[in-house]
Amino acid sequence: MARNIQSLERAAAMLRLLAGGERRLGLSDIASSLGLAKGTAHGILRTLQHEGFVEQDEASGRYQLGAELLRLGTTYLDVHELRARALVWTDDLARSSGESVYLGVLHQQGVLIVHHVFRPDDSRQVLEIGAMQPLHSTALGKVLSAYDPVAHSEVLEGHRKAFTDRTVCELDAFESVLDITRARGYAADVEETWEGVASLAAPIHDRRRMPVGAVGITGAVERVRRDGELRPELIAAVRDCARAVSRDLGAARF
Repeated sequence: MARNIQSLERAAAMLRLLAGGERRLGLSDIASSLGLAKGTAHGILRTLQHEGFVEQDEASGRYQLGAELLRLGTTYLDVHELRARALVWTDDLARSSGESVYLGVLHQQGVLIVHHVFRPDDSRQVLEIGAMQPLHSTALGKVLSAYDPVAHSEVLEGHRKAFTDRTVCELDAFESVLDITRARGYAADVEETWEGVASLAAPIHDRRRMPVGAVGITGAVERVRRDGELRPELIAAVRDCARAVSRDLGAARF
């Protein structure tokens, strides 16, 4: 049976202690509350302070939670707010399009699926919440790469694998795809990631007009395209869904 790492357990205990009760605590208070020697407690606090998880007041020498911990917590809350705001609209999109709907955010040089609505039929489907998709070949990934500077940097620095003979991997060609995505306000993936599968996606913005995610549909090529072209009513439905979620997040002019 794997053993827990004691230093991490102690650091977590310190963060919980600082999160409750008094706003700021001194070294002696922290050490005595956790049953630690002052030297041990100080070493852990120094490491947490270096990482931005803990801050020390210069005047009193007392410790409190740091801004980095707040940033991580805000990111967690942002994703959950995004999903909560998108629930109704993604259900509507699945009904109107007849296809599976995915909500994705940037995570570890890829797209993390945070919400998935099944295609509204009786076919057997697998819930894909928590799955990762590539940035360079999927519609969700292209949207994030086009609108999010961090995603753009990561996709350019990362390896762009050819999943099919239609995957765009060459840098200049890929940048052209992103230019087109920005110009028309949505991205497409027609058999670039999976044979026989096509996707459409559009960006979601928050009240600061910052890109916070992407929403899209995925289905069989023959359903997403008609006469060799992407169905305009599906493009409009995806973009309308993205605008609606953006408005609910406080974005103006969507």
